[in-house]
Amino acid sequence: MPERTIIIIGGGIAGLSAGCYGQMNGFRTHIFEMHKKKPGGLCTAWKRQGYTVDGCIHWLVGSGPQSGFYRIWQDLGALEGTAFVDYDEYARYEGADGKTFIVSTNIDRLEQHLREIAPEDGGVIDEFITAVRRCTRMEPPLKKAPEVSNLFDLLKLVVTKFPLLRMLWKWNRISLREFGERFRDPLVRKAFSQLFQPDFPMSFMLMTLALMHNRAAGYPLGGSLEFARSIEKRYLTLGGEIQYKAKAAKILTENGRAVGIRLEDGSEHRADYVISAADGHATIFEMLEGKYLDDVIRGYYEKLIPFPPLVYIALGVNRTFPDIPPSTSFALELTRPFMVGGVEHEFIPVHIYNYDPVLAPEGKTLLVVMLRTDFEYWRSLREHDDRYKAEKEKVADGIIAILDRRFPGLAGQVEMRDVASPTTFVRYTGNWRGSFEGWQVTPRTWFFGKPMRKTLPGLDNFYMAGHWVEPGGGLPSAAMSGRNVIQIICKKEKVRFAVSS
Repeated sequence: MPERTIIIIGGGIAGLSAGCYGQMNGFRTHIFEMHKKKPGGLCTAWKRQGYTVDGCIHWLVGSGPQSGFYRIWQDLGALEGTAFVDYDEYARYEGADGKTFIVSTNIDRLEQHLREIAPEDGGVIDEFITAVRRCTRMEPPLKKAPEVSNLFDLLKLVVTKFPLLRMLWKWNRISLREFGERFRDPLVRKAFSQLFQPDFPMSFMLMTLALMHNRAAGYPLGGSLEFARSIEKRYLTLGGEIQYKAKAAKILTENGRAVGIRLEDGSEHRADYVISAADGHATIFEMLEGKYLDDVIRGYYEKLIPFPPLVYIALGVNRTFPDIPPSTSFALELTRPFMVGGVEHEFIPVHIYNYDPVLAPEGKTLLVVMLRTDFEYWRSLREHDDRYKAEKEKVADGIIAILDRRFPGLAGQVEMRDVASPTTFVRYTGNWRGSFEGWQVTPRTWFFGKPMRKTLPGLDNFYMAGHWVEPGGGLPSAAMSGRNVIQIICKKEKVRFAVSS
């Protein structure tokens, strides 16, 4: 049989994953990426005045062999030569009154601390800690894509993973905000909704803390871009091709089949299959001109809510923070809300990279603050360059002033400042409305726990990968999505899906 070819739109983690698994299974793949020279999509970093601003990874599910995702990262070459930092603290919240809530990654220490600072919440603490402990013994199944599974696979899943499914059934229906409101202690109650997105299901937080307890969700030293480049290296070693400065403008179709793509420069490239690991909205409504839709697909983009866009404020400071333990967030409660793009914030979460020497010169530290904001606010500002730049400076000034009150003298030690708005991410990755992880998952999201379609009605030999069809967020979902699409194609081609680490 002649070698089958696959074009992949987008060199983010989903696209790189599809490329790697495609090469492992005998397909000839070619990735077309819009960025000038960087793989990874949103899994990226950028240089500013001697500092490296990390734009993605806070922790990586699958960094240790205790997680099933470890095997996927092995397949993709992401772990080769990578050292990880395992946090002792997930986050730390300092109240305006000086009280501190420490979210330890060690379950025993977390329980002891909660009982010390919130003794009146014993019942809620018991329920929470018991759930985290149970999650340390659970692992989501990763072997087969849902689209290639049969009834036997489903029954096996129910039998072998019943404790996990029962746990998910309960905790998927409760948001972080809702569970936090059960606490009487005011700092713990407010901080709980800040652990990630306030409306995210509690199951996410339980599994994250369990994985960190098991030392299977650490931070890769060197940051996000080096992590993405490791996967790019694996892809190229497998014989794949990647072309940069190659933005897809149109997906070519003939007789109800995808046959290739046309780039913005007018060149056309053809293949047996086309996988779009690019933005979902751009794929369906621009590259395919909205021609392949039904009520379900249209409903995604009319009714679902994307993850909120973020403003990134990066600061390079000429000092170290030896007294601050490494964690995903050092959050400060404010005496009055801080407004960013129409959204009020009661806490300012600061990622203090005092444990990654790659991101800052010796004796200096990178700080990153990520805050939810409104996309339309920034989109309208972007049309007026002076106002746009002035607003970014205003936000940076406000954050520096807040941090200077907590760390006296910091304002005078800032030697690099950089602000990226949602329109920045649209410009570099094309993500619809500046969303950083596709569809926002909540306890009331009707698709949660169900696979979204990776195909479009009336279009054969075409598939989609990434967060717009694999909701849940994070790099593991993106990598798994690319893997799943290749499993689907293997089944169609009657090829036995194989992996090689």
